[in-house]
Amino acid sequence: MYWTLVVCLIIAAVVLALAVITTSKAYTYKHTVDPLPKERGSEQQAVPKQPQ
Repeated sequence: MYWTLVVCLIIAAVVLALAVITTSKAYTYKHTVDPLPKERGSEQQAVPKQPQ
């Protein structure tokens, strides 16, 4: 019975450690945003055409 408890605690510790490592890496990730497209004039719009 004690072996089962020990194994369960080890598994829980490993899962907790992996969650902490993953969350830590997620917070250090640098997110970037694509630049907006430049205006092409009044004839061409950046808005896609609606299907008819």
